[in-house]
Amino acid sequence: MDFSGFIASLQNPGPPANLPELAEALWYDGKGNWEKAHEIAQAHTLPDYCRLHAYLHRKEGDNGNASYWYSRAGKRMPQVSLAKEWESMVKEWI
Repeated sequence: MDFSGFIASLQNPGPPANLPELAEALWYDGKGNWEKAHEIAQAHTLPDYCRLHAYLHRKEGDNGNASYWYSRAGKRMPQVSLAKEWESMVKEWI
């Protein structure tokens, strides 16, 4: 699946089959279901899940919590928009 296919899939009621879990979380976030995306982010403490967790807290406006999770991911809080960060992660994880 490419990025445009991922975006098109947001029109569907459920995520595409065989979507990697991290991309699935971003799919739910793209549909406005922050809670489901957060549930997936909390499932593991691997660096990519911590990065996802950080992004979600940044989106929520909780920059203190976001900073904690970015540090757990070995990253700094990005200076790009949330939309750019989301797009970057989608392209990396699909």
